[in-house]
Amino acid sequence: MSQPEKEFAIQRLYLKDLSLETPMGPEVFKQQWKPKVHLDVNTKNNALEKEIYEVVLTLTITAKVDEGDKTGFLVEVHQAGIFTCKGIEGDELRHVLSTVAPNVLFPYAREAVDSLVTKASFPPLMLAPINFDALYQQALQEQDTQEATH
Repeated sequence: MSQPEKEFAIQRLYLKDLSLETPMGPEVFKQQWKPKVHLDVNTKNNALEKEIYEVVLTLTITAKVDEGDKTGFLVEVHQAGIFTCKGIEGDELRHVLSTVAPNVLFPYAREAVDSLVTKASFPPLMLAPINFDALYQQALQEQDTQEATH
């Protein structure tokens, strides 16, 4: 018997949620704009049906000004996709949903962030690429460490 053929396919990409807050209001524009930018990245996935999964990449960007204690803006983007994963199971499926799918979603999320920030009258924010494979390996190591200590 031959191995079942593996397939990873994009069914749909969509913006699930998008928000921008400027807590300082117009005061932020009176400041010299040299923000400290902090990026939080999160992914989650859930099975929609057999071999069909939704993956959501969440980017939360906080730009602090005025010696880093006031928030100039806070952006949160939930970029999602629906993916077909045929013949992919177990650890390989977890790897694909945690690395390959977010790699597909990231450019769309990055563009949404940049567009929203510039529409809010801030300078463009070009997020650096993210190595999702490294993040996945780090999460596995942290999980192994936690299991070893419990």
